[in-house]
Amino acid sequence: MRLFRKKKSDLPAFDAPVAPDVPFYAVGDLHGCDRLFQKLMAQLETEAHPDARLVCVGDYVDRGDDSAALLRRLFELQVDSDGLMICLMGNHERMLLNFLSDPAQQGLRWQRNGGLQTLASYHMRGVPETGRPKEWIDLAAALRAKMGEPLVAWLENLPLFWRSGNVIVAHAGADPERPVDVQGEKELLWGRSKFYERVRTDGIWVAHGHVITRSPKAESGRIPLDTGAYATGRLTAALVEAGKVRYLST
Repeated sequence: MRLFRKKKSDLPAFDAPVAPDVPFYAVGDLHGCDRLFQKLMAQLETEAHPDARLVCVGDYVDRGDDSAALLRRLFELQVDSDGLMICLMGNHERMLLNFLSDPAQQGLRWQRNGGLQTLASYHMRGVPETGRPKEWIDLAAALRAKMGEPLVAWLENLPLFWRSGNVIVAHAGADPERPVDVQGEKELLWGRSKFYERVRTDGIWVAHGHVITRSPKAESGRIPLDTGAYATGRLTAALVEAGKVRYLST
């Protein structure tokens, strides 16, 4: 998540029609909002779209109150989806995994960026900022045990992007000057300013979260999805089909 960005009025024209191979719902940043996710899923069930996939853009943990319940729900839903649900990695999953693998060096950064809320959802407390390395190491071991190795392994293997036709879904967008399949975590999880300043010239649309948008609109090759659910109570998804994008929110 980043602060609101101003809309650019001088962007070059982007006139490629949106053309996924299969229709799909893309869901914005969840940040521990398990109840909102359940509410959104109920809305999608009433639509009963026969062919649509479900793609979540990452940032499932931190900020909100129910990261533990949400992670378990996403994990179980994807396992049971027979390939119809895709969960991507976000930068907050990366920070959590970095903490688990290198707690003494990475723990403070994660805590400062919402990790305390994730720990609380597992009924755990954080470490004081003056804490000793052993405290961070013990905390990481305890959290890993509570999460369970299957869930940790699932997080470690989340893909960075998903593609259908001329639509890419990636957490933080993508560098508009390079093919998406040669980009890494720096661009796809953390973002590049060029993404908001320049349009792609290859006709690729990019659906993304990471940056909160008050009134999301599909334009200039971008499909923004993050409406700051943990702070606004508004979780947003977009149905992406051949020739059109339709938003729906809780």
